[in-house]
Amino acid sequence: MNNLRGKIIVGIVVFSILSSAFIAIINYIKLRDQTIEENRLIFHRIEGTIKNSIETFEKAMGLLDYNTASEMHNYSLRLIEKYKKNPNFDEWDFEELYKEIGMHIYIIDQDNVITHSSFPEDIGLDFDECCKKLAYLLDYRRDSGEFFHEAMDIEQKTGELKKYSYMATPDKKYLIELGYSLNENIVFDTFNFFQTIDELKKLYPYIYDIHILNIGGLTFGKSASDRKLTMEQRKAFEAALASKETKEIEGEWKGKPATYRYVYYDSAYDEDFAENKVIEIIYDKNVWSENLGQYKKMFLIQLFIILSFVLVLSFAIARPMYLAYHDRLTGLSNRSAFDELLSTVKAKNGKKTAFFMIDLDHFKEVNDIRGHHKGDALLKQVAHIIHRTISRKGVAYRYGGDEFVVVVNSTTPEEAKELAQSIIEKINEFVRKNEDIYNLGVSASIGISFYPDDGDDKNLLCKKADAALYMAKKKGRGQYSIFQSEQS
Repeated sequence: MNNLRGKIIVGIVVFSILSSAFIAIINYIKLRDQTIEENRLIFHRIEGTIKNSIETFEKAMGLLDYNTASEMHNYSLRLIEKYKKNPNFDEWDFEELYKEIGMHIYIIDQDNVITHSSFPEDIGLDFDECCKKLAYLLDYRRDSGEFFHEAMDIEQKTGELKKYSYMATPDKKYLIELGYSLNENIVFDTFNFFQTIDELKKLYPYIYDIHILNIGGLTFGKSASDRKLTMEQRKAFEAALASKETKEIEGEWKGKPATYRYVYYDSAYDEDFAENKVIEIIYDKNVWSENLGQYKKMFLIQLFIILSFVLVLSFAIARPMYLAYHDRLTGLSNRSAFDELLSTVKAKNGKKTAFFMIDLDHFKEVNDIRGHHKGDALLKQVAHIIHRTISRKGVAYRYGGDEFVVVVNSTTPEEAKELAQSIIEKINEFVRKNEDIYNLGVSASIGISFYPDDGDDKNLLCKKADAALYMAKKKGRGQYSIFQSEQS
């Protein structure tokens, strides 16, 4: 029965913990998913804002693009005519030509190297080495002989935004490239997407920076020497470009942990080389996921409160239940606990179950002469001796007053006799060491009955153990007696 009560308590505690923890976990998961979804929507909004800003700029440029492209076409034809008359570029005055048409001129040979230019910094630039994707496109444009133009690209040396056009010479030995600065255009001043990027960085403090990358991985607004992708960044960039799906990697930004996010952008107003771009967002994931960390902290606090409450609850349940079946003075199981024992007694492996009825001799004198506090102290010490002596061999009960019952399972008569004698001797030893009760003749008498010899009902066995106790007292106290049938 004690085990059943224990199982009930454990069951209540476990059920309370599991049910409460389940609710807490569900709430945490809900809040976590909600936070993740909110952050996803924020990034969707950021990416949409950047794309709209670039698209608005490209669209505005497109309205003026026809005239600019037409001018670049006409200038290219004029330069082709000049080439027909004088194919020796060494004799061309490129600085004067730049002043005349207002656009930089670049001569690209069959090895895709800029050999001459009105922009001296680019002379010697080898596209086969720096920009293989563009070099492939240049070969195609040189072979076709047609006129090509792009809406927006990057000047590598400065990072400046430019519109470029390309047209091959009749002999297809060279490409004549023209570069028109967009930074000095009124459209750029009105629809500057770099301003949008700055505003987003102010609005979302966890964003370190935002870049727009062309198909070669060059950053708009920065020179090639100022910003170059690392190997890991290049892999993520290429993966986003190839799959058209967002990619992320972990890294550092100016010595701080950072997440690099690469988002594909397909221009509706550009074509060929300039059509595909990638938006690079560099941000601190630890900051934007701070709410998630707060929710986790709340979950742990909530779980701690639940566990604390359950422990208090289990103690509140267990303590009264313990007191209901245990003697307050001695701590042994009480009469109520003994009454809940199964009426039918059993033993295992062919052994016996022994019932000990223990009574303290001359206990009344202790109370009357030494006082009840001495009597209580004696009962507590006797209970301790009995409990320690039987150890795990059986269960001890305070049956009432100065009477104790011990039930020892799976034992033999010889073992029961030894145990009874040991209890008597240890109580005698304690009494001898306490002079104030020694002279009162305090000792212990024990009566013993056995299952199945004396019956299988606990009440009957207890009654027969009590009869044996009477015989022990009759023979002189301070000893044990085994029930004999003639005693009943």
